[in-house]
Amino acid sequence: MSYLTGHWSFDPVAVVMVFTVVAHEIGLRRLARRSRASSQRSRRLRSLSFYAGLVTLALAIMSPLDYWSDEYFFVHMIDHLLLAFFAPILIVLGAPWIPLMFFLPVNARRSVGKFFYLSTGAAGLRALGRFLRSPGFALVFFNFVMVFWHVPSVFDVGESNQAVHIWLMHTSFLVAGVLLFLQILPSHPMKPTKGPVWQGGAILVTNAIMTVLAMSMSIMTSSSWYRVYDHVAGVKMSPFIDQQIGGAILWVCGDFWALPLLGVVIRRAMKRERTSGNLADRLFKSHEEQLEIVPLQRTRRGSRLIK
Repeated sequence: MSYLTGHWSFDPVAVVMVFTVVAHEIGLRRLARRSRASSQRSRRLRSLSFYAGLVTLALAIMSPLDYWSDEYFFVHMIDHLLLAFFAPILIVLGAPWIPLMFFLPVNARRSVGKFFYLSTGAAGLRALGRFLRSPGFALVFFNFVMVFWHVPSVFDVGESNQAVHIWLMHTSFLVAGVLLFLQILPSHPMKPTKGPVWQGGAILVTNAIMTVLAMSMSIMTSSSWYRVYDHVAGVKMSPFIDQQIGGAILWVCGDFWALPLLGVVIRRAMKRERTSGNLADRLFKSHEEQLEIVPLQRTRRGSRLIK
């Protein structure tokens, strides 16, 4: 039981998270004054997903998981799954963007909006935003981040330096995850720009890269990769066995996010296919009716001429 109740820690990110929740609630309250009850309910339901994402983030960086990840590599892999996959998915589904924007007073909100969306001085920022939100960048960046931080020399630096570990490793996992899943899941008012085929391909490519990475550190090697886990005091588990378990977790648990999302994308594609098929049927039917009407009109005109 002490494994669950002990070794909770404070992370500076907690301050940012608390401020974000307060700002989000203020934004929800301001939106409620000008919205229908149904819209308020939808935003509240989405906020529950957003807060669940923040709780998942907190578990990854402040719970005993973070403490034991310094001693066991396989626990570190659980942390990475929470940071890169599950927390971002919940945050994207929570769609906190408009409530957070309405945290600002109306005059400040208008000034910020005019600057970012209309000002010529912010043209570079708009271009950067479009690049960061592009599907290609999101897919490449996410997989680059996952592979980069598991390179042994880079991983050892991140594990040895707390500033790098917290502000670079953790942040890059979360940001990369949000950018990728914005391309797959609708997050009001943003919608994915690519269709189900691209989304399914992105999921399969990402899952394949994670599988190769997991296999490389578990069944395709015969030694421990990471120096920081070679000599941990009080740990009886072999570093290589620890690494193999971590690879298995990354391998198997990767399907916990990939398969449900792939199901959503396939269902979306089937729905779109039925809709387009129905539309095609209506178009063809309308065209056939027109072809039937034209000869009939010509026949009637011809009969009048004969008379």
